[in-house]
Amino acid sequence: MNWLRYFLVAVIAYLLGNFSTGVVVSKAFAHTDIRTQGSGNAGATNVLRTYGWLPSVLTLVGDALKAIIAALLGRAIAGDTGMQIAGVATVIGHNWPVFYHFKGGKGIACSLGFIIVSSPWIALALVAEQVLITAITRYMSVASIVSGVLYPTLTAIFHPHNTGLIIASSLIGALAIFSHRGNIARLIHGTENRLDFKKIKTISQKTMAKLKNRHK
Repeated sequence: MNWLRYFLVAVIAYLLGNFSTGVVVSKAFAHTDIRTQGSGNAGATNVLRTYGWLPSVLTLVGDALKAIIAALLGRAIAGDTGMQIAGVATVIGHNWPVFYHFKGGKGIACSLGFIIVSSPWIALALVAEQVLITAITRYMSVASIVSGVLYPTLTAIFHPHNTGLIIASSLIGALAIFSHRGNIARLIHGTENRLDFKKIKTISQKTMAKLKNRHK
């Protein structure tokens, strides 16, 4: 029965989403839990602010990869609908992981992994949008919020007859905006922190120096 396959996909994808790359990377690089640092978020942006570029890139790739795996498994088990269910379930698992007391990330890199599988050209457009807006404003949160709106919009434009994908993209977009509700409040009040690339460069150098000294 299809609903059993869908349920199986949802469970597998949610559990895959529970794997926190940020926690693993922070413990590997600094023997700390990223959720006790900075904003307390387990995503790539907090890792970037706290440990620098390399740990952040590894976190982004790991979070995207688990969603790619989940989407491919979902499609293999239950077709395109399974893939779409997997995409949403992985983001939920990432944002609210049961194995980490429901304290995870904000699902942006994880969402990207699913979009790479389901709509690679849209994924490319969203990456370009993220880079452009972040470079101009230095607000990663603004770029992510815009992505939350832009993703379902582009999906509706380029996949107008794919109801399942439109629903999945709308849910993922809504999750992205909901997870940034605190950022939205800080943006409104003018208290949101911008990325300081000079500071991040210094932090990156210190992280790499500590890593080299540890392996001497």
